[in-house]
Amino acid sequence: MLELNKDNFEEEVLKSDGFTLVDFWGDSCEPCKALMPDVEALSEIYGDRIKFAKLNTTKARRVAISQRVLGLPTLLLYKDGSIVEEITRDQANKEHIETVIKKYL
Repeated sequence: MLELNKDNFEEEVLKSDGFTLVDFWGDSCEPCKALMPDVEALSEIYGDRIKFAKLNTTKARRVAISQRVLGLPTLLLYKDGSIVEEITRDQANKEHIETVIKKYL
């Protein structure tokens, strides 16, 4: 999984062609940490068709705010730099994330 930060977010996500799934997480977000292995497992399965990335919002708060990420965990699916799907707290589980991925493949 690609590690995003405030310096590479625009290039790797907003200017990227195709699909990019960004996992927004934070240092103090235990549900985020619990979800991370599931997202990494999905990246092993679908990584050849979707770019998987994660952004630590603790270190890139302005980026998260610019993407309207107000709570964690949040995953955003981008296509050609535009948000096409948002997965938030209650839906942030491996099964739902995989369903969203399959919807766009």
